[in-house]
Amino acid sequence: MKKFEFTIAGNRYDVVVKDFEDAIATVQVNGTTYEVEVHREVKRSKTPKLVRSTVVPESGEGAVPQKATGAGAARAPLPGNIISIDVAVGDTVARGDVLIVMEAMKMENNVLAEKSGVVKAIKVALGDAVLQNDILIEFE
Repeated sequence: MKKFEFTIAGNRYDVVVKDFEDAIATVQVNGTTYEVEVHREVKRSKTPKLVRSTVVPESGEGAVPQKATGAGAARAPLPGNIISIDVAVGDTVARGDVLIVMEAMKMENNVLAEKSGVVKAIKVALGDAVLQNDILIEFE
């Protein structure tokens, strides 16, 4: 409960704000209770909202498909560049085998096989830049 004193057009008012919920305030002015609607400006955040635009690469160099059609796929754990591809189409891989080495955040990161399988397709080439969750390799 907050108390205020207002002077409006030379008249003095004692105001007590009893309750304030959403945009409705219950106030008492010189002993009389009123429910008033409060109009206030919507405060806006000063922090800019970053929006990533959708870029659709043309098929060919640097294009990375976003949907896997096989039984499984290895995805990029974070944005980076492909610096080594350690498997070929038709290779059988076991869970935990290194498939691709990528540079991200100035570090080399190994992309490991999450399950055993046969490499169906390699969707990237050396030097390609990839985004997080881009499909790198598809499995049968």
